[in-house]
Order: sequence, then C-alpha cells, then structure tokens
Amino acid sequence: MMLRYPIKIEPDDNGTLLVTCPALPEVTTFGEDEADAIRHAADAIEEALAARIADGTDIPASSRPAKNECTVEFPMMVTLKTTLYRSLRKDGITRAELGRRLRWKRESVDRLFRLDHASRLEQIEAAFHALGRKVSVSVEKRADV
Repeated sequence: MMLRYPIKIEPDDNGTLLVTCPALPEVTTFGEDEADAIRHAADAIEEALAARIADGTDIPASSRPAKNECTVEFPMMVTLKTTLYRSLRKDGITRAELGRRLRWKRESVDRLFRLDHASRLEQIEAAFHALGRKVSVSVEKRADV
C-alpha cells in the first residue's frame, strides 16, 4: 500500500496552475506546468503531514482520485512512518508508551515520526511489532509502463 493523495490542478489567473489537496485543506501550492505543480504538491503535502504529526492531529487515509484529480504518491518510508503514526493514534498509545515497549530512548522514538529522517527499516518493523502489527511488502507493476 502506497500513501497517495488526490490533488486538484486548476488554471490560476496569473498563468500558473493552482494545486489543492481535498484531503488536506491546508495544502495550496502552484506550478508553472503540470509536472512542476505535482512536484510542488508532493512537497506541500509532505510538509502538511509532518506538521500534523508534530501537532498530534489526525492524518486522513489515502484515497482514490475523482475524475478531475491527479494523484501524488509518496516514498515507502513516508508511507511507513505515516501509517505507524496513524496506528499509534488509532490504538491510543503515546510515544512514551511505544518507547517503553521498545526499550528505546524518547529521541529514538521521535525520529520514527520525522518524515525527513532516514530511519532504518528494522526500526520501523520493531515499532509496528510493538503495536501488534507486522509489515508486509507487495510489488506491483507500474501503470505507466
């Protein structure tokens, strides 16, 4: 499962493209062309996700795009960290409790939730295990190939 969010790309009044993300209303950005707009959208969405994690607020699940929307997909590590965060909130477990279960210092636990930190897969797996979950991988052929 990849983390993906639909975005709307619409012509703006100054010759650029306006980009919004219906699932994350705080995301508004622009691009000179569609590729540029999608790149900016990915950055803006990742920042919004990081802000929600830092603030301890909910992150909406991935969804399929409507007919007039594109989709932005995120790297596997962003997907795993976001899913870990959502699992922690769903179970009502604090980061401190996760740290106790893992026998890790708070700083090590906090890094698991920093989207810009290159956590090791073994650490992510251990955290999911501490929540009673396992990580599985599937490989799919890309639709654009």
